[in-house]
Amino acid sequence: MLLSKTLLLFFITALTEIVGCFLPYYWLRKDGSIWLLIPAALSLAAFAWLLTLHPAASGRVYAAYGCVYVVTALLWLRVVDGISLTLSDVTGGTVALIGMLIIINGWAK
Repeated sequence: MLLSKTLLLFFITALTEIVGCFLPYYWLRKDGSIWLLIPAALSLAAFAWLLTLHPAASGRVYAAYGCVYVVTALLWLRVVDGISLTLSDVTGGTVALIGMLIIINGWAK
């Protein structure tokens, strides 16, 4: 149960970070509205807050979160950017998730 809650929280955290970074990118590179910076700032604030909800030392949280971020970014690449994932993408994402599982396993000890 802890693993599924942690994974879901990391995934939501990664989405808030990606959205918070994507909206300024969209504003600067794709001629989006400057008003996109408001939800971007709110999204990044939510991202920082979500990272505080984990019961482990911050360095461990950041390390495990980084692994889930990699997978979430690859999903963003596929869904939002419309680019097919390569075997290297899938393999790297799998290795990252295994890394997250190893780190989280150490939290209980």
